[in-house]
Amino acid sequence: MKKLIALFAVSTVASTSAIAGVALSGAASVSYDDNGSSASATTYDADLTVVGTNGATSVTAAFDIDGASISTSSVDLATKIGPVTIAADMFDEVSIVTAGAQTSTGESKVETTDSSVTVSLDAPIGDATIALDDSGDVTVSGTWSGVTVSQTMGDTDSTSGSASIAGMDVSITNEAGATTWSVGTTVSGIALTLNSDNDMTATFGLAGNTMVVSHVGAVAYAAATAKKWETAAVDAYSTVAITRDLTSGASLSATYKSSDDSLTLKAAVTF
Repeated sequence: MKKLIALFAVSTVASTSAIAGVALSGAASVSYDDNGSSASATTYDADLTVVGTNGATSVTAAFDIDGASISTSSVDLATKIGPVTIAADMFDEVSIVTAGAQTSTGESKVETTDSSVTVSLDAPIGDATIALDDSGDVTVSGTWSGVTVSQTMGDTDSTSGSASIAGMDVSITNEAGATTWSVGTTVSGIALTLNSDNDMTATFGLAGNTMVVSHVGAVAYAAATAKKWETAAVDAYSTVAITRDLTSGASLSATYKSSDDSLTLKAAVTF
């Protein structure tokens, strides 16, 4: 009997030790959308994230748990070996979409592999960091005099830079000759953002009790290509979202969308 008790105690300690390196978090929500003049709809969403850590190594797995069965959303591994950091995207999601199954426009027609491994070297080359992924792209990045610059060299060259200047957060990216940018600032306590797609947001209030007014720029029609379905033209529209945290730990939000004159009510909780 004493041996059984001792064995049980050792088993309990081992189990506790294993669980100590595991953290669980998640989120759940239910939304009611009156859909303007169309039929109303109620949707549900629940997600679970598991993070396992052992020393400098961690694995993060995210799951969608509100369907008929649990489905994987992502699995990522990260570890360090001296000055080398290894990050692996271990989940290869299905990217191909058939014409009848489209949920949005411009989706992929062909299956692609999106799992990857990135090796970063925190080398003593000034303040620069060098990264190499399994596609052969090399990225050099660093921060000098408060300006962060990143240059990716590979199949598609890309250069990006960001800085905080006179109270404004500015970000610029040039990829294959196409430039995009965004600017963020705060005026009289109102957080404002603007980007090159003519999208604008203004956030009023304090954390836990906010109103966000957004304008989404128009999307031009793009014909289908060998790899993607066509992108339908979409007129510009605006949204107003009011969110309030409750003492119960949940949050309530109401969002109005001008494109279809719809109002969505949402109750959500994170843990």
